[in-house]
Amino acid sequence: MPLHRRFTARNALIALLVWLFLALLFHLKAELWPSPVEPSLTSLEPSNDDHREPIPHDNGGNKAGETPAVAKRRTAVVVASQQLEDATWLDEYFPRWEKNIYRVDDKSAPLTVPKNKGRESMVYLTFIIDNFDKLPDNILFLHPNRYQWHNDDPDYDGLPMLRHFQIPYLEKEGYVNIRCAWSLGCPSEIKPIAEEGEHRAAVHAGGDYKQGYEALFPGKQVPSNVGVSCCAQFAATKEKVLERPKSDYVRYREWLVDTPLDDSISGRIFEYSWHMIFGKEPVHCPTAKECYCKVFGFCYLECQEDGNCAGRYELPRFSTLPNGWPFIGWKGEERNRSAPEE
Repeated sequence: MPLHRRFTARNALIALLVWLFLALLFHLKAELWPSPVEPSLTSLEPSNDDHREPIPHDNGGNKAGETPAVAKRRTAVVVASQQLEDATWLDEYFPRWEKNIYRVDDKSAPLTVPKNKGRESMVYLTFIIDNFDKLPDNILFLHPNRYQWHNDDPDYDGLPMLRHFQIPYLEKEGYVNIRCAWSLGCPSEIKPIAEEGEHRAAVHAGGDYKQGYEALFPGKQVPSNVGVSCCAQFAATKEKVLERPKSDYVRYREWLVDTPLDDSISGRIFEYSWHMIFGKEPVHCPTAKECYCKVFGFCYLECQEDGNCAGRYELPRFSTLPNGWPFIGWKGEERNRSAPEE
């Protein structure tokens, strides 16, 4: 048959329709069944050079519209409090976190301690000992009040401090101090050998630290310098806690009960030992810029000094905040918050 007889108008129309059908089929395949792409790996740790906020993670809140994290690990807070102190704000703002609120001065409380000695250390040790076989995955050891001078926040507010705390970084490190400012503790708060026997201040543990260190870490060389940002608020993972046997924590608590040292001094010795108990060097003082980025996700701060970033923390004039803080200032004057709650 001649070629021009085969390509009639009818055949051309059929060929065009077939071509359009095949084109549509390939288009739908590309849209509905895209080719697999190798997933990229995103670091849990914000870069010091990255001014973006870190990847969101579950910090125990339940805001409207919030998408729960997948396969969350158990996170708990352990709080050392007295009857007059209030830790109920943790229930309000962090409902998904497990709460362990100890009352050190109330023997009838659901959670209490064998002896009210050593400040918060007795609570922290008691929790670890009593829960050693069923520890939560992440544990934040905290003081009770929302507003207190220990909190690393422009308003000394524990709420934004904990909202921004980077749990993925904790899970990577195993131990994290929940304070970055060097105002007290860094770079070298205690000199155990040089200060042995000195008692230059009622709450300074330098004079007694050497004997405390030798009891807590028998057989280890006493360091010449010990430094960590105060004030005994930190976090640790279950895996990090379990790197030591339960008998170590029992021995620590027995020393705390038996030592003739004053309550404030024995507690202070632990305050400057927790970081070593959980595997850090005697001087554990990352720069404020590095710390604020990794621990809180604030990678945009201007930091002219190793131990301070502009606007983040200022040592208050008194250890007790005024009634009505943060809306009432030190002289009874009205004040505005220095930073948002979020």
